[in-house]
Amino acid sequence: MSADEPCVFCAIIAGRTEAGIVHADETVVAILDHQPATPGHVLVIPRRHIPSLAETDDATGAAIWRAARRIATALRRSGLRCDGIRLSLADGEAAGQEVFHLHLHVVPRFPGDGVTVTADWKKRPRELLDQDAARIRNALP
Repeated sequence: MSADEPCVFCAIIAGRTEAGIVHADETVVAILDHQPATPGHVLVIPRRHIPSLAETDDATGAAIWRAARRIATALRRSGLRCDGIRLSLADGEAAGQEVFHLHLHVVPRFPGDGVTVTADWKKRPRELLDQDAARIRNALP
């Protein structure tokens, strides 16, 4: 989605596009993903158009997390297959973000569900980890 295209999440929040709403409050709306990784896959979306995590205020971030926690509890109670929960947020194109309106995925997980998370995990020496930690600490706002 480019900056010129209308935001599908804003259209859903405004009621111009249909969605399976599972939760709504003054700060966030949670909807079923129309291309779910597993049945019950929910997206928690701030009502205000916020393109990225860095542009989110603490109150909105807390509201997203609070809604995700409640939805995770509901998924476990719902009767849908849910042996675990995976929370996922892609921030930026390089991270796989496709809709540039912040959203947190709440994905029910179970053995054999076909959902994979892969990477070329590499162990880093303690000295490099400490250097990375210092760089991040020094960049905190």
